[in-house]
Amino acid sequence: MNELNSELKGERLFSLDFFRGLTMFLLVASSTSLFSSMTRPELEGTFVYAIGTQFQHAPWIGLRFWDLIQPFFMFIVGVAMPYSFANRTKKGHAYAQIRTHIFKRAFILLLLGWSLACIGSGEIVFRFQNVLAQLSVTYLLAFLVMNKPARTQIIFSLVLIAVTELIYRFFPVEGFNQPFVANENFGTWLDLQYGGANLTGHWVSFNAIPTTAHTIWGVLAGQLLMSNRTAMKKLKILVIAGLIGVVVGYALGPVTPIIKRICTSSFILASGGWTLLALAFSYWLIDIMKQKNWSVFFAIVGMNPLFIYLFANVGGSGFIENIIHPFSMALFGWTGEATANILTGMIVLYFLWYICYWLYKKKIFIRI
Repeated sequence: MNELNSELKGERLFSLDFFRGLTMFLLVASSTSLFSSMTRPELEGTFVYAIGTQFQHAPWIGLRFWDLIQPFFMFIVGVAMPYSFANRTKKGHAYAQIRTHIFKRAFILLLLGWSLACIGSGEIVFRFQNVLAQLSVTYLLAFLVMNKPARTQIIFSLVLIAVTELIYRFFPVEGFNQPFVANENFGTWLDLQYGGANLTGHWVSFNAIPTTAHTIWGVLAGQLLMSNRTAMKKLKILVIAGLIGVVVGYALGPVTPIIKRICTSSFILASGGWTLLALAFSYWLIDIMKQKNWSVFFAIVGMNPLFIYLFANVGGSGFIENIIHPFSMALFGWTGEATANILTGMIVLYFLWYICYWLYKKKIFIRI
């Protein structure tokens, strides 16, 4: 591990590697039995159950820790964009080449997101509510304004949020004019028009529009971190912006409920604020205080984020778990089924992490 830590040092923004890796680690963990086992009925009322609920989305109104994971992911992609494009420019890529790459990447993300929805349903369905499909839109829109002044980017992100709010509140179609009622809002109506409604989970494809703000704010954070400001000045700006988002988001809650499943304006602002604060904490701890050694464990997961996400969600986690489960039950079955399943999930998660470690050591990086 020390050798790996040495390899990762240099000009990289290590806090971004850690933040991305931690987010991907948690996303991959959700594909195992770990989180679901923590909320089994027999554990209700325990500390484990209380923690487990934080790794599940709020049923409708409210904000749990797990509701921040997709904003984290969208935001992190934005933070990385200025670094990525600066590297491409340094290599001599023209703007037209970069733009073509962006459009191709957005299309591939959309295709992968749609394909994952088909795999999960067992049939061809047109659903675009998952993180990759949503990212294809936010990534493209953020790119289109990333070379504009910071004020323009901020205004554009706020306009997207405001337009979404207005559409939901004033949508005139009867039966779908209840902006904050599950399956009776504009987002559900829109998905029904192309056969892609998710009536059970209440997720909507239109979320890609307001959550574009998260990716744009990520771009702005990346541009800030690349600037010539002092580290403490950068940290101060991140913290102030984060606090503004959290305070304004929660203050709007009584007027516009915080609902992740349709990405209400209050949710976008509150979750965006928490995301900025999470980056600020990572930047302070790792890039300012130089506490890097322990964070390598998570950082290497972020080196192959797309691969490990797809691998875990197309059956990789289930395949490993089917192999591990009989042995873990034999070893830990005496602790009770719930505890044994939690331990099984942890073992599977370790094997998924080790795949990332092996890829890193072989210098294999799968990107689009």
